[in-house]
Amino acid sequence: MPDDNAQLGRPATERAALQSPPERPALEQPYLDLMRQVLEQGVERGDRTGVGTRSLFGHQMRFDLSRGFPLVTTKKLHLRSIVHELLWFLRGDTNIAYLKENGVSIWDEWADANGDLGPVYGYQWRSWPDPRGGHVDQIAKLLEQLRTNPSSRRLIVSAWNPALVDEMALPPCHCLFQFYVAEGRLSCQLYQRSADIFLGVPFNIASYALLTMMIAQVTGLEPGDFVHTLGDAHLYLNHLEQAELQLSRTPRPAPRLVLDPGVDDLFAFRFEHIAIEGYDPHPHIKAEVAV
Repeated sequence: MPDDNAQLGRPATERAALQSPPERPALEQPYLDLMRQVLEQGVERGDRTGVGTRSLFGHQMRFDLSRGFPLVTTKKLHLRSIVHELLWFLRGDTNIAYLKENGVSIWDEWADANGDLGPVYGYQWRSWPDPRGGHVDQIAKLLEQLRTNPSSRRLIVSAWNPALVDEMALPPCHCLFQFYVAEGRLSCQLYQRSADIFLGVPFNIASYALLTMMIAQVTGLEPGDFVHTLGDAHLYLNHLEQAELQLSRTPRPAPRLVLDPGVDDLFAFRFEHIAIEGYDPHPHIKAEVAV
């Protein structure tokens, strides 16, 4: 047993340190740890864009959504783009007109003259071609299974359709996700084949955390974990200085996601039904997109 008299003999600050539980790391810390690891240990390789990358292969991060919303605070992110892009996916849309109408330009570089992108994420999520001539709405089937068979190990949505990859303006980087229900909590794991750590991954974390929390609400579940599994995780060589700047900043408290409790249909969510409270990030860090 601990000696109480010995404890009393210690300075007050030392006693407090011994008695206090260790402070939990920031919610975004797994992301910052990945970025530091790639900076320090990554292998330099050529790539499709010609910019070059520093990368590693195979990495996993976990974010407990009960602690807050995992929106990076060490630089400011464009919330409107994150929310509208997810709503655009859920519409099954593959033309950038909706995004442009809502001030979102993140897909502009890949669209053709008519704004079309080919059979990208939204098409695969909502209209996966059936060999019998029909289409599979993977999101609708997922919701049905979550309500009727939540212990299923088949709660999977795939955007990687080998037959159509060559018709896509950009093949899916975040290509497959799976849900898992335990003790009334909904968790999601995403597999991302190609991960642009500085520009893309913060968006991907926020987008799939948002999707998980939206689906949890409409299926009567509590948010669990978002697990992010990466294949080729890379920093472009023209993002290294920006990554070092971001890593020099101290993370701030995670914000909170507030969803309109009156929305009970995933496809009924609109931008005004989604709010982020308490987001106090460091300033934006500019970086060029590798196309």
